[in-house]
Amino acid sequence: MAGYKEPGLDARRDASANARAKAIEALKAKAKAPVDPAVLAERIAKAEAKEKAEAEKRAAAKQRRDEELAEKARIAAEKANVPPPPSAEEIEAQRKAERDARYAARKARKK
Repeated sequence: MAGYKEPGLDARRDASANARAKAIEALKAKAKAPVDPAVLAERIAKAEAKEKAEAEKRAAAKQRRDEELAEKARIAAEKANVPPPPSAEEIEAQRKAERDARYAARKARKK
């Protein structure tokens, strides 16, 4: 009784080439198949609806995360009894005051 004989390199290479060619032919045949405009329009509409739903879902999740972070920051600030961080206008006013003080000190040294 003859035992199982593994296919050699040539046989495997030929099988792979045949499978690849068959797959390429299938793709070409599928690409050439005529598509009904109504079906195409329906697919496009479904894709746009899906994309819009995903965008809304991402926006809602981002808003939820931002709200959670703000709430955590507020709770942490309350626990630490720390005043809220200064606003951008307050920071800019403080920088301007420091700048003016340095300028006045420079002017005073020159006199």
